[in-house]
Amino acid sequence: MKHANSEVFINGPDGKLEAKYIQSKKDNAPIALILHPHPEYGGTMNNKVVYNSYHTFLKNGFSVCRFNFRGVGRSEGKFENGLGELADAAAALDFVQRNNPNSNESWVIGFSFGALICMQLLMRRPEIFRFIAISPQPNIFDFNFLAPCPTSGLVVYGNNDQLVPKESIEQLKIKLVNQKNITVEFNELDNANHSFSNKDDEFNDTLNKYIKKESRLF
Repeated sequence: MKHANSEVFINGPDGKLEAKYIQSKKDNAPIALILHPHPEYGGTMNNKVVYNSYHTFLKNGFSVCRFNFRGVGRSEGKFENGLGELADAAAALDFVQRNNPNSNESWVIGFSFGALICMQLLMRRPEIFRFIAISPQPNIFDFNFLAPCPTSGLVVYGNNDQLVPKESIEQLKIKLVNQKNITVEFNELDNANHSFSNKDDEFNDTLNKYIKKESRLF
C-alpha cells in the first residue's frame, strides 16, 4: 500500500522536525507516534524496527507519525541527551493530536532509546492510551521514574538481546507487573537480538495482535 506525500515538517521546540505522517481516512481513528533509537548510534526514523512498527499501525487504520529527533536527518537543532528529545516527542504528539481532534486513542511506541523517551512521555501526558516499549535498556537508562506507571502497555524484547542482560528486563518486569490498575505485558521473542534481525514477521505479528486486542477500534 503506497501512500503519497507523507513527508511533513513539524514545528519543534528547537526548530523543524522532519517527519513521515499519514492520516487515516477514518474521522475518529486512533493515533500512533513512533520514536527512533539513539541518534548518536545511527538511530533515525528510517530504522527498520521503526519502519515496521509504522506500517503495522497504518495497516490497522491508525493515523501514524514517525519523525527524526533534533539534529537527525533534516531535523534542525542538535542532540540533547534525552531532555530535548522528550520535548520533540511532545511536540510531535501535539501535531498528530491537532490533526486528529476526534481521536480518543493516543498510542506511543519507542524502540531502544526511543523506548525511554516513550516511557518518559507517558509520565507527562495522561491522555496516552497505550504504549509499546521495544527493546528498552533498563541496564543503561533508569526507569525508576515509572512510579507508578500510568498506562497499560506492551514491552517487546528478544531473548538474545546483545545489549541488554536478561536480568535487567526481569527487574523491569517485576516493577511493572505488580502495579495496580494497569497491565503491562512482556513479550519475549525467541532467538531475537536487540533489533529483531530476521524476525520481521514475528515482530510485526506481536504488535498486530496487541493492537487488535487493545484498541477500541476493533
